Amino acid sequence: MDRAIVEKHLQQAREHVALGRQHVARQREIVAELTTRGADLAEAIRLLANFEESQAMHLAHLDRLQGELSEWDEKHQASGPAGASTS
Repeated sequence: MDRAIVEKHLQQAREHVALGRQHVARQREIVAELTTRGADLAEAIRLLANFEESQAMHLAHLDRLQGELSEWDEKHQASGPAGASTS
């Protein structure tokens, strides 16, 4: 994959991780508020679990893209400038 495309996907993944972090934090606040009120927590806890699972997937995707970019850089450094052969 082209480096520019990987960088674009990496930026999107960072945005997803940041947004996911906000969703998880807010849902934890909601669970705490409902707990204080003695309300039914079942749906709020299910939603929190879904957010946490999605966040784990976002983080895994971010890690994969960072690894892909590192591999791309290593491969292209080994082949020299502009992909030229070093032999």
